[in-house]
Amino acid sequence: MIKHVVCFKIKEEYKNRIEEAKVTLLSMKGKVPTALDIKVGIDLLHSERSYDIILEVLVESMEHLDIYQKDLYHCTVVKPLMHEIRCASVAVDYEVE
Repeated sequence: MIKHVVCFKIKEEYKNRIEEAKVTLLSMKGKVPTALDIKVGIDLLHSERSYDIILEVLVESMEHLDIYQKDLYHCTVVKPLMHEIRCASVAVDYEVE
């Protein structure tokens, strides 16, 4: 199993859209077949080094991660919104047992 984790820092002018972003990220459940589990969290601390939203996606393999990255719903609904409102993002993909 592979866990795909992305942290998003939202542009100041879009901070009012964080809940919309959460709903959009969670909307991949059932629409992106290779995503076995999806979790989304919103930062509570709001420190200078905090990111605003975290996305965790569980997929079966690196091949499934590649399919997830190219998924039509992911690319046409989720990515455009997140690219519009984020000023930075970081990602980690790692193997879980």
